[in-house]
Amino acid sequence: MSDKQYTTAEVSQHNKEKDMLIIVDENVYDVSEFVNEHPGGAKILKRVAGKNATKQFWKYHNEGVLKKYAPQLKVGTVKETAKL
Repeated sequence: MSDKQYTTAEVSQHNKEKDMLIIVDENVYDVSEFVNEHPGGAKILKRVAGKNATKQFWKYHNEGVLKKYAPQLKVGTVKETAKL
């Protein structure tokens, strides 16, 4: 697991077929290699690539899913930008 910090703008750049990041809660996950293994299908991951997928994630998954996959998929956290 990495402690690299990403802004939401940086995450939004990673929305292509072989370069897909998503945000769940405050964590950033690289789902590029996982997309074809996703039990719910690749289409849903492609739809949320580069975005905050927290709401969609918790609608269909429980904490056990995160515990199982986080170690290999988590690449960092969301860095809060200064609010002016």
